[in-house]
Amino acid sequence: MTSIRFALNHMTAPSLAIDDFFALARSLGIDAVEIRNDLSGNAILDGTKPELIRQAASRHGLTIISINALQRFNEWNATRAAEAQELTDYAGASGAKALVLVPKNDGTGCADGERQANLRQSLAALKPMLEEAGILGLVEPLGFEICSLRSKTEAADAISELGAESTFRLVHDTFHHHLAGEAPTFPQLTGLVHISGVSDPSVSVADMRDSHRVLVDGDDRIDNARQIRALLLEGYKGAFSFEPFAAEVHAVKDPAGALRASMDYLSARV
Repeated sequence: MTSIRFALNHMTAPSLAIDDFFALARSLGIDAVEIRNDLSGNAILDGTKPELIRQAASRHGLTIISINALQRFNEWNATRAAEAQELTDYAGASGAKALVLVPKNDGTGCADGERQANLRQSLAALKPMLEEAGILGLVEPLGFEICSLRSKTEAADAISELGAESTFRLVHDTFHHHLAGEAPTFPQLTGLVHISGVSDPSVSVADMRDSHRVLVDGDDRIDNARQIRALLLEGYKGAFSFEPFAAEVHAVKDPAGALRASMDYLSARV
């Protein structure tokens, strides 16, 4: 049996203050976490200084594997450049190892030729910023039909053309991989895996959204266990980070118990 190295994204329990979130991870034997810049009233949006994040992580014995995320990264302009600089500076000061890069997801920039050119422009601009900060860029294709970067193959091709494999990695999100319907997984280029399940039997794949993403259990429709098993067999050695967005997960009174049950379920299947 191969063991899974689990991690926790703050979206797992977004109402917990950062120190309590870190304590939750440690209570589960988890030593890697992802922090976010989109949680209202919580770190990072509440103005928490990166040095405080670094100190809290050190106190709990945790590695911050990423800040999630620079949104619309493949729409490069002055605003995006400023956001990228702010986040790479924060990542460096907080001790985060990487910055997740999320493409625009509004139906624009999807045309063949346009989306590849936009992707290359953004990666080329981000490369020196990330290298200066000493952090990785984690490119996360989204499976939604309106997304401007659905394909890991296109992302891998762009990284290869730039000769930037030491700066960029892919995020394999089990939910988005299922939605995109793309077979290749690129385990050697993958820097992080996001895991969440869909248990609602009534929603079609085309209609699956973040609000359907729960902790993985026996009713999982997107076959997390098979995806995880394949990635491990193909040589992926990184973290599998829980990233459920569903309100019912966030409302759970015992997040540690719910997470433990999902960890046990997946561990028994790989």
